[in-house]
Amino acid sequence: MREYRTPAVAEIPPSANLADVVFERAEREPQAEIMRRKVGRGQGWQPVTAGQFRDDVTAIAKGLVAAGIGVGDRVALLSRTCYQWTVTDYAIWSAGAVTVPIYETSSAEQVEWILSDSGARALIVETGHEQVISDVLSRLPAIKQVWLIEAASSGGSLSVGAAPAGSKPLDTLASDGAAIDDAELTERRAACGASDLATIVYTSGTTGRPKGCRLTHANLLADVRNAIGALPEIFDETGRSALLFLPLAHSFARIIQVGCLESGTVLGHTGANELVADLGTFQPTFILAVPRVFEKVYNAAELQAAASPLKARIFRAAVQTAIEWSTTLGSSGRPVPGRQSTRLRAAHGLYDRLVYGKLRAATGGQVRYAVSGGAPLGERLGHFFRGVGITVLEGYGLTESSAAASVNRPGHNEIGTVGQPLPGVSMRVADDGEILIAGPNVFGGYWQNDAATADILDGDGWLHTGDLGELDEDGYLRVTGRKKDLIVTAGGKNVAPAVLEDRLRAHPLISQALVVGDGRPYIASLITLDEEALEAWQGRHPELAGASVTDLAANPRLHAEIQAAVDDANKAVSRAESIRRFRVLAVDFTEQAGTLTPSLKVRRGVVSKAFADDIDALYA
Repeated sequence: MREYRTPAVAEIPPSANLADVVFERAEREPQAEIMRRKVGRGQGWQPVTAGQFRDDVTAIAKGLVAAGIGVGDRVALLSRTCYQWTVTDYAIWSAGAVTVPIYETSSAEQVEWILSDSGARALIVETGHEQVISDVLSRLPAIKQVWLIEAASSGGSLSVGAAPAGSKPLDTLASDGAAIDDAELTERRAACGASDLATIVYTSGTTGRPKGCRLTHANLLADVRNAIGALPEIFDETGRSALLFLPLAHSFARIIQVGCLESGTVLGHTGANELVADLGTFQPTFILAVPRVFEKVYNAAELQAAASPLKARIFRAAVQTAIEWSTTLGSSGRPVPGRQSTRLRAAHGLYDRLVYGKLRAATGGQVRYAVSGGAPLGERLGHFFRGVGITVLEGYGLTESSAAASVNRPGHNEIGTVGQPLPGVSMRVADDGEILIAGPNVFGGYWQNDAATADILDGDGWLHTGDLGELDEDGYLRVTGRKKDLIVTAGGKNVAPAVLEDRLRAHPLISQALVVGDGRPYIASLITLDEEALEAWQGRHPELAGASVTDLAANPRLHAEIQAAVDDANKAVSRAESIRRFRVLAVDFTEQAGTLTPSLKVRRGVVSKAFADDIDALYA
């Protein structure tokens, strides 16, 4: 068993509260810009000062107090990522209450379960979800009040209908709480200390019903403040800013929200559909995303280049040069003496003008670092982006560890790993390869679920992640797969599917891949198609114009393209672990169908059940 620990750089006092920063910043520097708020589509960004943010938070918090929300009461929040989400989150904490975030893509059944299980007393919901909310509220008498956040558009909403009976616009909280004085709100905030519950985050999970992770003020603050200390290049640089587009119901985005407030990093909010345009106007200095986003950026650039044979050759050479350039850099990000030839430096300079500069411009032109988490990124993409001039820092963690547990640093970045433990965090790799985590960021257990808590937290406080990994002598962690995902073929061969699936998803035409073979004679895979890439591919094959996805899924020319991707993925494994057959599906995996989690991980159990006939056909 190997263990590694990094000393803490920040200790959390017993009186600490997540909401304190709002009032301390406003008192210290009321005119400092701490956020930018989007002013309509294409109309730019409006600065939000520390004083303005405090006033917005205070107005909502006082309204919650006037509405009878007590210390420790749960308030659910269902909305896309937006300024109001952050204001409401901090207002709930300022009132001494507990935030229960819900993904805006959640089904009615999931919404009902979370509201019921958490015992939420009130709900704040973005308009566009009224029908679903009305349906479930009739079965949830504990929900006494509903407030509506006015959406700029209904895009991405579950459904639209009449407002739930008795619901009010969120803005009414400001007038309702006008009679609450500042002293009462200060008392409310002081009533919650570091050890008190701050939020219950329901894990989307790849199987089973969501479980509520109980995270305290100390959990989140320890995670954030130690991460800030570990990443001064990101959080301490002049003019630092971040643009959030991942759902704030996810712990990864939530911890960045808290980190920006704690560090004074200017924060903006947008959605995935507006991201490309908003990157250009907001111009963040760092971004965060799940690996699938980086895969899509790379694949889109490759597809665009494929429209011309000359551009395709240039792009392939640029990719190879970027990867080669990155491999000449040490973990510090600086060139290792003697590794960079004159030819490489000249080629890198040429492709920086032809290709890399355009990719950096697409992110706003100011991004130097990106943080990736939620799934493995892969060494090839990590080297490519660093060679382009955007260093992707892979991190690792679970909702149960307050999101971040380890991360690569700009000056200590080992591509292919998820970095060293954050300050104050201990990591072990058990004899069976399972990754264990301990530290002040580790949660205290699941809400009202002692049995599930006992399964994941041992008596010594170690969190059993269910992930498999390797920890080197310098503390760099490499995640190799999931214990439950391990495939054991009929011949007794243990196969970790992640390495094959990651390689397959790197192909522009492939959206998702699920490797199968448990108890079967050989390894096989289900593959789904990326519709945007497919459209561009059809454009290069006029004889296939107008063909449906169903037709293309069985097309020999497309199968030859996918076979090439399978052959490339098989290079990473032994013959016994290689994919012998694949099946292209006519539909993609999606959140709406329940086959993807909100963080875009494949729900293996759901897919295996839904496509059981397709899997059987692979072995017919």
